Amino acid sequence: MQSVTGRAMPTVILVTVLGLLSPAMATAADALFEQVIKQAQKRASLPYQPPTGQLPAELHDMDYDQYRNIRFRPERALWADDDGFRVQLFHTGFLFRAPVTIHVPDSDGGWQELDFDASRFLYEHAAAELEQAAAEGGGHAGFRLHYPVNHADVHDEVAVFLGASYFRLVGPRQVYGLSARGLAIDTAQPGGEEFPAFREFWLRPSESGDAFTVLALLDSPSVSGAYRFDVSVQADTEVLVDAHLFARKDVEKFGIAPLTSMFLHGQSTVGAVDDFRPQVHDSDGLLMHTSAGEWIWRPLSNRAQLRVSSLLDDARPGGFGLMQRERAFGHYLDLEARYHQRPGFWVAPLAGDWSDGGRVELVEIPTETETEDNIVAYWVPDTPFEAGQQRHYRYSLSTRNQAPDAHQQARVIRARSGWGAVPGQSDPPPRSVRRFIVDFQSVSPSTDQITADLKLNEGVAEELQVLQLPDDAGVRVSFLLTPEDDAPADMRLRLRSGGDVISETWSYVWYPDAR
Repeated sequence: MQSVTGRAMPTVILVTVLGLLSPAMATAADALFEQVIKQAQKRASLPYQPPTGQLPAELHDMDYDQYRNIRFRPERALWADDDGFRVQLFHTGFLFRAPVTIHVPDSDGGWQELDFDASRFLYEHAAAELEQAAAEGGGHAGFRLHYPVNHADVHDEVAVFLGASYFRLVGPRQVYGLSARGLAIDTAQPGGEEFPAFREFWLRPSESGDAFTVLALLDSPSVSGAYRFDVSVQADTEVLVDAHLFARKDVEKFGIAPLTSMFLHGQSTVGAVDDFRPQVHDSDGLLMHTSAGEWIWRPLSNRAQLRVSSLLDDARPGGFGLMQRERAFGHYLDLEARYHQRPGFWVAPLAGDWSDGGRVELVEIPTETETEDNIVAYWVPDTPFEAGQQRHYRYSLSTRNQAPDAHQQARVIRARSGWGAVPGQSDPPPRSVRRFIVDFQSVSPSTDQITADLKLNEGVAEELQVLQLPDDAGVRVSFLLTPEDDAPADMRLRLRSGGDVISETWSYVWYPDAR
C-alpha cells in the first residue's frame, strides 16, 4: 500500500511505556486524560453532533493529484529543534474533509489549540491554485510522528494518525502496511458499518524527547471515547492503548483493537493469477493465543464472497494479531511495494473488560486490487454494549516480524489445496473433493512418533498422512476433504507426540464456492 503522496510509506514503530515519562509529565498527562474521559462521558449523554466545519469548495473538491502536491515543510515541524520526537501535520482536503482539533502545551504549563497556518505547507504543481483557499479556510486532517529510529541523524516517520480513527505504525527496516483503528462498529453488518473518528488530539513530548503522549477524543453516533497512547521507540517497540468507551445508544456489534489489512493473492489462492508476483498481501494470517494457551493460525484468503468467521474464547485471550509470516523477497518479487518488509501487529490485552469472554472475528472481503483493504480482525465481547454503559480496555499493540517469543510450538510454514484426483486416474472423484497439504516447521520427534489431530465440523476427511519433508525441512500432513454438499468445512489440525501437542493449530474454513 502507498501513502497519499504516492510514495511507499517508510519507517518505524510505536511504543507506549509509562515508565519512560518523567514523574511531572506522567502526572500532567494523567490529569489531562481524566478531563478527556469526562468530556467523552458528557458527549455520550448528549445527541450526536457531526463535525460542523466546512471547507472551501476548492479544498473540498480537490483531487488526488492536488492533494499529493501539498507537502508539509519539515523545518516547520512541531519541536523541530529537538533531537527527539517531531510532529508534521496533514492538510485537509481530498478524502480528509473533516478538520481535527490539535492541542499543544503553552508557555504557562497549560494547553492551546494549534491554529492552521498555510505557510507550513508547500502548494506545488497542481495544488498551486489552492494556496489562497487554504489560507482562508484550511485545517488539519491529522499528524505524523518522526523520530531518529534507523539513523541517528535522520528523523524517520514512525506513525500516522489520519482519517476516522485509523493510525498506522512501522518498525525498524519495515515499511507501512496494515493499519490499526480505535474502534470498529457494525463491521460486515447488513445495515452498514459506522466509522468512529478522533475529533481532538492533545500532543506532548517528554522532557527528554524520547517518549511521546497522544491523547484523543473519539466520537460517533453510537459511541464516544477517550484514548491515551504513550509512545516511545525502542528495539522492541509497542503502543500502550488505554481506551474508555461510553455508549450513546445500543451497539449491535463493536470491535475492540481492530486491525485492517490487505490480501490479494497468496498460498490460499486457488487457480491461476495473472501477476508476475507470486504473492501480494500486507498480512497472510490471523494468529491467536487463547486463554487456555492454544496458539491458532488461520491463513487469510481473498474470498469470492464476503466471509465472516470467528475464533472463540471464554476468558481474556493471551493475544491476537494479523501477521506477515512470509518474510523472503522471493515470495513476492516486488521491489516497489516491498511486501516482505510489511509488519505484523500483535494485540496483547492487559486490563479492563476483556475477561467476560468473546471472539476474535475475521472479516474477509472480495477485492480485485491491492489498493483496497479487505481484511479486518478485532475482538467482539460476548456482553452487549448498551446505551448508558461504559467500558474500559487497556492493551499493548506491537509491530512484529514474527510471532511473540512466547510462541514456541511448531508453526505452519505453508498450506495449499487442489483437486483430490490422482494424475491419470481413470475414475477421478468430483471436483468438489480437495487434497490439502499443511507443512509444519521441523519438530524434534521423529515422524513415526507424530500423529495428526484433525477435526472438521462438516464433511469427511480421508487418507490422513504424516510425512517427512526432504532435508529435514519439516513435517507434512496430507488429507482428502469431501465437503458436505455446499456447506463450508471448518477444519482444525495440529500435531501430537504421544499425548502432547507440539504444534500450533492450523484453522481454516473451506468454502465450496472457492473453486
